[in-house]
Amino acid sequence: MADQETDELWDEFHQVVNMTSRELSEWLRTDAAAPDDEELPDQSGPRLGQRVLEILGKRKTDLDTDDLRVMRKVVDRVRAQRREDLEPTAGQAHWRHRLMSIGHDPLKPVS
Repeated sequence: MADQETDELWDEFHQVVNMTSRELSEWLRTDAAAPDDEELPDQSGPRLGQRVLEILGKRKTDLDTDDLRVMRKVVDRVRAQRREDLEPTAGQAHWRHRLMSIGHDPLKPVS
């Protein structure tokens, strides 16, 4: 991917992922918690959410091809389920939780 495309994807990814890495990590642990299910805290939640956490911890120059693929997937998924302006929007809990598992809280203002 060309540098300009990477820059644009980086900016778009960080716009749609409006949860901090701490908020996302806590959400993934909370959402995955169940009385009979004790997962390793660092591996809680869906794999895509874990990949978002990994990317949030990287510098743009450290991204690899798989990171870029994941970033595009997250941006496309959030855009497909939200209005283009990403204004705070209430919806059904399962819809919000699904988006939160990839770092986007629809009730939180986008910076």
